Amino acid sequence: MNKDTRQRIVEAAMELFWLKGYGSTSVADILSRSQVNSGSLYYFFPGKQDVLVAVLEAYRDGIGRMLLEPAWAAVDDPVEKVFALLALYRRALVDTDCTYGCPIGSLALELHEPDLPVRELMAANFSAWVGAVEAQLRSAADRFPQTTDFRALAELVLNVMEGGVMQARTFRDVAHFDRAIAQLRAHFDALTQRERAA
Repeated sequence: MNKDTRQRIVEAAMELFWLKGYGSTSVADILSRSQVNSGSLYYFFPGKQDVLVAVLEAYRDGIGRMLLEPAWAAVDDPVEKVFALLALYRRALVDTDCTYGCPIGSLALELHEPDLPVRELMAANFSAWVGAVEAQLRSAADRFPQTTDFRALAELVLNVMEGGVMQARTFRDVAHFDRAIAQLRAHFDALTQRERAA
């Protein structure tokens, strides 16, 4: 068995969990999508939850390559990088007629009582996302009040994104996402104006 086979299984599962959800994806679906036999799958993964763990690890380890680098490729300003990242989610919503859901957010909503390893990996994914945004905000610290809690501000960005995506999906209207981001932008502007005034 080689790593390419394992990678095909993980990539197929990533796509299926995103499209159908974890509960609605069967092992047979993963085998069909990855074009591997059951012996190959079970060689790497004793069960479906083991595949889920590998998927969550792939998202965690690939956040730079899969998400941050594409969003930030043409952006230098650290605050604008935050909004460029949010714009990437907006494009995904528009491209899918507002059926897109954040893969980790969707899994977190679906798996009400996940086993500890799964919950810890979902938390690690959210923490990596928040950490990347926090790092950008901290690099622009001179624009914000000295009392700014950059971790909390980065968590707010995540919550606005996830809520905006969920509302846009529910109403099939990207305007719900746009309004959430506009309010976030207004909050950022108010913080920076307060610091300039001080």
